[in-house]
Amino acid sequence: MWAAVIAVSPEYRKTSEDMTPEEMVARLLYRDALMLVIDKPAGLAVHKGPKGGASLEDHFDALRFGLPRPPSLAHRLDRDTSGCLALGRHRKALAELGRLFRSGAVGKTYWAVVEGGPAEATGRIELALGRKDVTRGWWMKVDPNGQPAVTDWRVLGRGAHSTWLALEPLTGRTHQLRVHCAAMGWPIRGDAVYGTAERGAALQLHARELVVPLYRKRDPIRVTAPVPGHMVEELKKCGWVEEVAAPVA
Repeated sequence: MWAAVIAVSPEYRKTSEDMTPEEMVARLLYRDALMLVIDKPAGLAVHKGPKGGASLEDHFDALRFGLPRPPSLAHRLDRDTSGCLALGRHRKALAELGRLFRSGAVGKTYWAVVEGGPAEATGRIELALGRKDVTRGWWMKVDPNGQPAVTDWRVLGRGAHSTWLALEPLTGRTHQLRVHCAAMGWPIRGDAVYGTAERGAALQLHARELVVPLYRKRDPIRVTAPVPGHMVEELKKCGWVEEVAAPVA
């Protein structure tokens, strides 16, 4: 069994669509008979969009580890979001993971660096979300008639002009964290859609941890993704201290 690894992003972490099988395997954070968790790179879509193009799924064949079929996505992350991404290794496992994610049983913690920041230390955002309009694809907006969306947040550190937050989405709406932070007046740094960043900026949003109660008679599986290179400097400004790699069990 693989253990979670906590480390500063090493050199293999890159946003290029050109990924070798070895690089795909190097991104593996956790492995057992049912589930894999990989460290998704920022800048690469998890699956093909309507217009096609390269995606992370193109590289899943390297993660079969003796099984006849590659694993499949148990949930989604935005193209520009890095971090923990869970995969089901076969159909039965994928069905169970899907049930856990849909029911809210999986704990998800994201790290974000936001512009400005809240005055309080903790809080909850409860703002329903809906599609912005039919011409904007997956863009979302706060909409009282939309789907309920709830995010808990906690301040982890503060800088001169930014704040480091832990964000816990209790619902799984598209772009939920990005829209919620922007609606509160502290958009996520690097967000060119909902914030003030220029196109092509590095989004400061990272899926830091997953806690998955996959086995009934075992403790939940807790997997932590290393801090990606594109977030190191912004996090340091907010008091983050570089981590030391944990040994793999």
